[in-house]
Amino acid sequence: MQISNLSQIQKRLFAWGMAKANGADHSKITLINSPNFSTLAELKQGLLGGLKGRVLEIGPGAGANLSYYPKDIEWVGIEPNPFMHQYLEQEADDRGIKHIELYRGTAEQLPVKDNSIDSVVSTHVLCSVNNLDRSLQEIQRILKPGGSFIFLEHVAADCCTWTRRIQDSIEPVWKVMFDNCHPNRTTWTALETAGFDSVNYQQFSLSFPVVSPHIAGVAKKKLTVR
Repeated sequence: MQISNLSQIQKRLFAWGMAKANGADHSKITLINSPNFSTLAELKQGLLGGLKGRVLEIGPGAGANLSYYPKDIEWVGIEPNPFMHQYLEQEADDRGIKHIELYRGTAEQLPVKDNSIDSVVSTHVLCSVNNLDRSLQEIQRILKPGGSFIFLEHVAADCCTWTRRIQDSIEPVWKVMFDNCHPNRTTWTALETAGFDSVNYQQFSLSFPVVSPHIAGVAKKKLTVR
């Protein structure tokens, strides 16, 4: 079998698996040491439930977040795996979100005009982008002045801890197994130095090995565009 054909099969299977995972009950996933929310469902509702206008989600997979958005938003999905698109359309229809646009693309080169998006959403995506700094610049480019970037990401554990040592040691294999996912990215540092007007987030953990440390919050684009 040719490598390209094998890749297509892997993408189809991954999309199917992600669609099956949409049925997971996020209210059963407990947050550890979270100051404001007790479950993943509460956190996602708090981050996404009040969004308005034109909302772009990077790497939405099969649509696990769609149940948390208000039904009247204009939702734009940028998903590199084309086999996810049918599941996204079905999930949006099931959730009553009528205004959707789907594009194949990556976070490093978003197919959207400058200053045209009210909010950008990324959940468990920044760990796997090829160029994190470039992705954050693209997010700022497409956001309207004062627009919000909402993020929920697993990140590197504290330096010199056993979890960090494990993350560093398995990173080469982990990236191959999990679609370029970096378990030891210091994503908060990139966010804080990317040029946003403000970056506010909370830290917490999940009871999952390797990808336990998390951050979640909102970064605001500057009101004035030079």
